[in-house]
Amino acid sequence: MDLSTTIQPKSDQLNADSLIPGPVTVTIREVTEGTQEQPANLHLVEYPGRAYRPSLSMRRVLVALWGKDASTYAGRRLTLYRNPNTKFGRDVVGGIEISHLSHIDRRATVMLTVTRGQKKPFHVEPLVEQQAAPAPPSPRNQMFELLTEQGMTEKEPMLAYVSETLGRDVQSSQELTDDDVTTILTRLTTLEN
Repeated sequence: MDLSTTIQPKSDQLNADSLIPGPVTVTIREVTEGTQEQPANLHLVEYPGRAYRPSLSMRRVLVALWGKDASTYAGRRLTLYRNPNTKFGRDVVGGIEISHLSHIDRRATVMLTVTRGQKKPFHVEPLVEQQAAPAPPSPRNQMFELLTEQGMTEKEPMLAYVSETLGRDVQSSQELTDDDVTTILTRLTTLEN
């Protein structure tokens, strides 16, 4: 059982406690106007009914790196994490910060106000999506690839080899069962080794 699902706060927004289990990468569905205190609602595909309402500093990061037109944000992705050292006034309460953004091509630095007259650099990394590994070829396609590697590029030699291997006349690859394909693959693999 994943206990992290049991500690999610009941709320209409993503908050720092939502990220206690760890960072999340999310996709923006749309951006709508919020309240005076929280002027932007970033509605997330992964959290229906719960908006991310970025702090002033994180809104500055978004504007600096993605531009001021929030209508272009739909479909963009970002990684959010909980910074336990974020202050609200004098209290350390924890907050949500952005670590990665799509649509930037290299590490970016934005100078953010810490206190009056004092700024510090805030770094954001480009969000590089993992490419899904190509699916392995099906056993049937693998069989055809191995037959081709053995020099059988025409239909007749392939069917002759398959018929000889299975000990019966095969007129079409459509006649082959999964067990037939496994038998042929086993023989072809033995030939390669």
